[in-house]
Amino acid sequence: MKVKILRRSKKELEIEIEGEGHTLCNVLQEALIKDGRVDLAGYDIPHPLTPVPRIYVRTKGRTRSSSEKVLEDAVREVQKQTEVFRKALVKAFNEQEKS
Repeated sequence: MKVKILRRSKKELEIEIEGEGHTLCNVLQEALIKDGRVDLAGYDIPHPLTPVPRIYVRTKGRTRSSSEKVLEDAVREVQKQTEVFRKALVKAFNEQEKS
């Protein structure tokens, strides 16, 4: 995975993520949209033959958080959700083995 910063300011951030696709981008977009500091969040894969997604985030005008901080927080939220799912899955496997 290679990340390239295309645009970067306090309130806006646009990055490319080489080697990823819709799966990661959808999850990140969802986490960003749920964040009250975010004004706009989305992703695009500009050309299907060169699938390098671009993620864009813009924070609200009054927030003190930078666009970078908001994206980092979204990544942490995705990590937490993944861990919750992993624990639930392990529990389900263990319960099935007991029966």
